[in-house]
Amino acid sequence: MAGSSSKSVLFVCLGNICRSPIAEAVFRKMATEAGVVDKWVIDSGATSDWNIGSSPDARGLACLRNHGTETSHRARQVTKDDFMSFEYILCMDESNLSELNRKAKSVKNYQAKIELLGSYDPQKQRIIQDPYYGSDEDFGKVYEQCVRCCKAFLEANS
Repeated sequence: MAGSSSKSVLFVCLGNICRSPIAEAVFRKMATEAGVVDKWVIDSGATSDWNIGSSPDARGLACLRNHGTETSHRARQVTKDDFMSFEYILCMDESNLSELNRKAKSVKNYQAKIELLGSYDPQKQRIIQDPYYGSDEDFGKVYEQCVRCCKAFLEANS
């Protein structure tokens, strides 16, 4: 495999305003600190079309800022092209997983590996719960899970 070939990951949740933009920002920061960000295409998206164009949830942005991380992401919905252009599509829960697998069926010869981001969690918490109806503490928990999972995912792919 060529050393210059880029890797790609798309983080996905229901609305692309809470969990997936946090995961995207966490992974981008880790890849930057590891000096490999230029080898990666990193993005996030939603299974739903509810929040297209919206900024991430203010509580998620505050949580990221508290950890020295910024994002300028705007919510977008996963497209058929994503299944061809991304190597990994990592989602947050079983509902996202079944929706992505359903959408992937309409894409011939898609390339993406569709997995739960939580499958990389060394603490074996496979599901990253949606914090939208929760508290700042729930956003903190999502952040910590994303840190553990993204670290393990990056190590597995470097």
